[in-house]
Amino acid sequence: MKSDKMILRKPVITEKATWLKESANKYVFEVEKKCNKLEILHAVEERFGVKVVSVCTYSTHGKLKRQGRFSGRRPDWKRAIVKLKAGDTIEFFEGI
Repeated sequence: MKSDKMILRKPVITEKATWLKESANKYVFEVEKKCNKLEILHAVEERFGVKVVSVCTYSTHGKLKRQGRFSGRRPDWKRAIVKLKAGDTIEFFEGI
């Protein structure tokens, strides 16, 4: 099993993610593409010491980008929406 540092890459801080945190106690993370929901659940519980109720994941395809005549592609990535037990919070997100 991979360590939680390898699974959880970074938090996603957008308007939608902030709204989910405030209204539904859900937190959004960018995660490794090959990990599954169970690995994400254990990684969040270990790192932040909270109880996870559910995990939803979806993959996002990288956008095509151009600079002049050169074109490239941003990498594909995976996002996880983690719902916590009522009353639990992740302190990392609180000042945002």
